[in-house]
Amino acid sequence: MLDETTHYGLLKTLEENPGLSQRDLAKRLGVSLGKINFCLNALVAKGSLKINNFRNSQNKLAYAYLLTPQGVESRARMTVEFLQYKVQEYERLKKEIEQLQLDAEQQNL
Repeated sequence: MLDETTHYGLLKTLEENPGLSQRDLAKRLGVSLGKINFCLNALVAKGSLKINNFRNSQNKLAYAYLLTPQGVESRARMTVEFLQYKVQEYERLKKEIEQLQLDAEQQNL
């Protein structure tokens, strides 16, 4: 799920901010720069992402990461899967909290 979560985060972030650098993406998603590079290349290989390069006014090479129609579809599918995963995680945590509360009550804490 970790790579899927990273891919989802990348697609979601890039859909809103296609001009972010890999360094900015790494900071936003809390992963290493190398992982961002690896995931971007994987998304390009899957056909979910297209990379356009352009030169800005300072003559430094820059990139724009654009979602393909397949990428938009993947992000939508991943949104549903991510939501289902988070709901399951929430339900598991809710049960664990209830059990801890019960244990604390039984121990008069």
